[in-house]
Amino acid sequence: MTALRFSQVDVFSAEPFRGNPLAVVHDAEGVSDEQMAAFARWTNLSETTFLLPPTVEGADYRVRIFTTNGELPFAGHPTLGSCRAWLDAGGQPAADDRIVQECGIGLVPLRMTGRRDGDRMAFAAPEFLRQGPVDDATLAQAAATLGLTTDDVLHANWIDNGPGWTGLVLRDADIVLGIRPDYGPMGDLRIGVIGAHSKGGPADYEVRAFVSGEGVYEDPVTGSLNAGFGKWLIGAGLAPASYTARQGTAIRRDGRVYVEHDGSDVWVGGDAAVLITGTVDLKPV
Repeated sequence: MTALRFSQVDVFSAEPFRGNPLAVVHDAEGVSDEQMAAFARWTNLSETTFLLPPTVEGADYRVRIFTTNGELPFAGHPTLGSCRAWLDAGGQPAADDRIVQECGIGLVPLRMTGRRDGDRMAFAAPEFLRQGPVDDATLAQAAATLGLTTDDVLHANWIDNGPGWTGLVLRDADIVLGIRPDYGPMGDLRIGVIGAHSKGGPADYEVRAFVSGEGVYEDPVTGSLNAGFGKWLIGAGLAPASYTARQGTAIRRDGRVYVEHDGSDVWVGGDAAVLITGTVDLKPV
């Protein structure tokens, strides 16, 4: 196979190497499912994406998103990072005011939040595949994993927009930062937690994301989780219409996610910059 263009993007941080890295393979029409999965396992990042021509009218490009364990219909930092890589490689959106990504969950609109050649962009949070209150057994499992008591959890909801997130609102950011998870009880749960900072803090909220069996037990900065929290909390009147979330602090990252309700959509934004470019030779597996 001819060597393909490769990018590695740092997403959700304005400071290099403090966000969430994403591997992107361009022009991946000839890459098989097995090659995609094998390369994603090899990169050992939370996600690796493959850019393809769109198959749906209205889309500017199509992306397939792989973890080390398999394919996802949607994920947030791969959405921003793939778009940034596509633009940097010369991609030209059909519309001046938006970019449309095709992925497993459908069409996802994106917009630049500054200049078109700037680094910050945002995606419209997709609809939930599953939502509603978390059952008692799942909540107990999540609490046991995170070492929480029932008094620590203010609200719990399914906020699944593809990866399968269980969302917990905790009493404050200090409790979020103090979590020392025990992954034994976790099973196949994906648990997101959010807690408010005091006024004047580094952000409005602190967020952490815990996964099991994906090669990365705590995700550095998570677009899909923040999208789920935004749609749930803003829609329920539990958060303001615009806020910032910090994520990655506990693992020495410094992510910033900008969440805003605008019209009928919740937009999830952040900085994204291509830090590595090159080529990759994906041989048959």
